[in-house]
Amino acid sequence: MEAQETKTDIKYTDRIKRILLRRQCISAEALAEAEQEAQRSGMRLEKFLAERQRVPPPEMALALAEYLQMPPISLAHFTIQRSLMDLVPQEVMTRRRVIPVGRIGGTLTLALADPFDLMAIDELSASTGLRIVPLVAAETELQQLLDRLKADATGGLDLEELMRDESGEIQVIEEGEDDQNLDEMVQSAEGAPVIRMVNMILIEALRTGASDIHIEPMEKKVRLRYRVDGSLAEKPGPPKSLQNAVLSRIKIMADLNIAERRVPQDGRFNIKALGKEVDLRVSFLPTVHGEKVVMRTLDKSSLAPSLNALGLDPVAEQAMLYGIRQPHGIILVTGPTGSGKTTTLYSCLQDLNKEDVNIITCEDPVEYQLAGINQVQVHSKIGLTFANALRSILRQDPDIVLVGEIRDSETAQIAMRAALTGHLVLSTLHTNDSPGAITRLIDMGVEPFMLGSSLILSQAQRLYRKLCNACKRPAAITPDMLASNHIDPHEFDGHTVYEAVGCPRCNQGYKGRGAIMEVFQINDEIRQAILKGKNTSELRELGRNNGMVTLKEAGLARVKEGVTTLEAALEVTGGD
Repeated sequence: MEAQETKTDIKYTDRIKRILLRRQCISAEALAEAEQEAQRSGMRLEKFLAERQRVPPPEMALALAEYLQMPPISLAHFTIQRSLMDLVPQEVMTRRRVIPVGRIGGTLTLALADPFDLMAIDELSASTGLRIVPLVAAETELQQLLDRLKADATGGLDLEELMRDESGEIQVIEEGEDDQNLDEMVQSAEGAPVIRMVNMILIEALRTGASDIHIEPMEKKVRLRYRVDGSLAEKPGPPKSLQNAVLSRIKIMADLNIAERRVPQDGRFNIKALGKEVDLRVSFLPTVHGEKVVMRTLDKSSLAPSLNALGLDPVAEQAMLYGIRQPHGIILVTGPTGSGKTTTLYSCLQDLNKEDVNIITCEDPVEYQLAGINQVQVHSKIGLTFANALRSILRQDPDIVLVGEIRDSETAQIAMRAALTGHLVLSTLHTNDSPGAITRLIDMGVEPFMLGSSLILSQAQRLYRKLCNACKRPAAITPDMLASNHIDPHEFDGHTVYEAVGCPRCNQGYKGRGAIMEVFQINDEIRQAILKGKNTSELRELGRNNGMVTLKEAGLARVKEGVTTLEAALEVTGGD
């Protein structure tokens, strides 16, 4: 019997190997080496190859499907129906590593990570009373779907469970103990449960793609919120009794003074998790119930490598490409905080970053460190302001200069002179629309003739929330909504408009964000209007006559394309 089993195993292994080699999933040398390692570790060959990533899991699933003559399935964009979750409890899915795919009459279709697990098929058949039709799924895709289900059910974090077994191992910081010994604070902050708690908070931010983490002390609890796709979502926070220990742990990571809790503090630190290296910018602010901390995540891997990768509409992309190809002049990017101005400027710099070009930036703070670019951090407390730094930068023989923000008249004047003396200058300004940048600079004291001669274009932008493709559905727009937002009643004729629904893969129907731009290009007619002192409304009308697409028009275009909802477009562009 044992000999027969050995022959069967060999026959099975040989066939799997032939399938993998024929599909070119792995080389013959690598396969032979993996087979020896699998034998030494006592694992089945296909399980060893998948777990050690020697063969991509989807390819392994296809090979097993061919061997077993069992249909494969991809779970990358799959959403489980609620009725199927009632039929197969989540605990059973996790334990047996299965996902119910569909039910027709007395038949239940099941995706399995391990198609050889006959006990799982028998158990599900007995518990549901249905005939099981098995499908082969990639183990990684199935596990990711199970993780999403767990995060959706628990809100992503279970800090109370994390502390349940080990809370007695650290000294709890009682509320109101302002005179706590410094050594005790360090000891509490470095306790294993607190470290794991902070790590869990950070990992959850990376997993959900949060741009900011808010830890806010309230009177009787600590509120934890993540900003995902522009909206704040609350999660279960750490216990109130561990408030100071958690904050002290974050201060230790950011190299800040843990004994100082009366004044604001700013810092940053770097972490590696989930295959990413992420910088976090930290800000502490004293409040009546303790220090509030906000951590901004700066993931360099999420930066667009070029303007083209931002996914802009053709009009905005061509206008921006024209602007950055000019040998000298100034380009202004405007918009409120969090509208993606820095990302756009960094994308421009990556297009311009060549060996024969000297690029210097002046920022407060330096958000992303870019290879091949000289970046200067502003320190106003020691006198290194934007204006002073910009004066020194212009003596460094730059070709392109990025000024993080034009905040005052002095910086504006120097930036304009730099643009007039053969440099390409990029900067940001806080205005509501692109023509408004011109009147803002004139109010700062910039002469109209300098502005007209140096300005290439000004651009305003916003970030809109993208619809989740897995769950979006067609929607009807009422005439009242169009009228109240001053939209043509026939604007969406011939187009399908969608609404957000929500599923385990997204955030209340939205997933990711995109940029819309209003690009105001300067030509001779507009230059003359600037010299004559025309106001913002008149400049805007001139821009539209010359082909400028307004923010609202760009937002409505994304709605027609089915990329976002009308509500999401209007919340960033306004109704007027």
